[in-house]
Amino acid sequence: MKKLALLFAFVITLTAVKGQNDIDVILAAGVEDAQRFANDYLAPGTNGLMHSMNANWFNSAKVKPLGGFEISIMAGASLINEDDKTFLLNTADYNNVEFVQGPNSQLVASVLGENNPDIFVEIEYDDPIFGSQTVTVELPQGIGDASGNLLPTAFLQGAVGLSSGLELKARFIPSIKTNEVSIGMYGGALQAEFTEWLPADKVWPIALSGLVAYTHLNGSYDITDSSGIEGENQVLENSTNTWLFQLIASTKLPVINFYGGVGYLSGTSDSDLKGNYRVTDGVIVSETIVDPFSVSSNVSALRGTIGTRLKLGFFRLNAEYHISEFDVFSLGINFGFR
Repeated sequence: MKKLALLFAFVITLTAVKGQNDIDVILAAGVEDAQRFANDYLAPGTNGLMHSMNANWFNSAKVKPLGGFEISIMAGASLINEDDKTFLLNTADYNNVEFVQGPNSQLVASVLGENNPDIFVEIEYDDPIFGSQTVTVELPQGIGDASGNLLPTAFLQGAVGLSSGLELKARFIPSIKTNEVSIGMYGGALQAEFTEWLPADKVWPIALSGLVAYTHLNGSYDITDSSGIEGENQVLENSTNTWLFQLIASTKLPVINFYGGVGYLSGTSDSDLKGNYRVTDGVIVSETIVDPFSVSSNVSALRGTIGTRLKLGFFRLNAEYHISEFDVFSLGINFGFR
């Protein structure tokens, strides 16, 4: 779970740069440049996670009858594309950043990739005594191949039939807190079966339904001891909110069924660097920077879903695949009644 929290945290942008003084110089070079880099660096990771956390909201278009319920353990992952491992850094968009070698516009690692070979930039900053100065720093690496090209998620989910063709669902990750990290997730959905409202619905070979789902994830990471910058109450906070609108069709067989559909995913992930930061060159301390900046990423994407479910009494097993900007696969172990 700590790795999941770190994915949201652009502390990676800070701690991946070599040396405490280099981090100080980056902030001294300007909050605007740091914010622009952090936004482009983190967006592929947060966007991929928003796709992954919306898998497995359903395993059938047939809703449960009144009193029917299902408890599920879900696990899945977004697939990382090569294009998501880099972003185009154009120094013309920055105030105080230049590449040491090569053109002014280059592909550099996002939080999902890595720079091979290493990429260095020259940062210009104002020294209170010596005036304009420059320093060379290495751009941060991402998770690279260490992730196995996957962004995983896992959660618990429950569903209960409400009668009249309606089914209520809820999912969550229990709140986890350590000395540095806090993370939690919850969500809810309502599924309505259209064929339940039609005449002679029992003779239809398939079920048709629609689903609306909301998911919220929040996390924080205390970086006071690891940022390398003097200050207090230094924390990285993330708040992610998504909506899913889905049309679903499935077969109505006794044991093995197939399901699929089309949907629309919309979401926003906001990350905030909060606290007090005193940039120093080792001798002279500048003014304190309070709550330096925030970054945000958004998704707005269509997706297609195919899946299958095996039902053996109260035990059910399902597997599915989503096709979208980030493809996602997911598995579910389900225990239900009716």
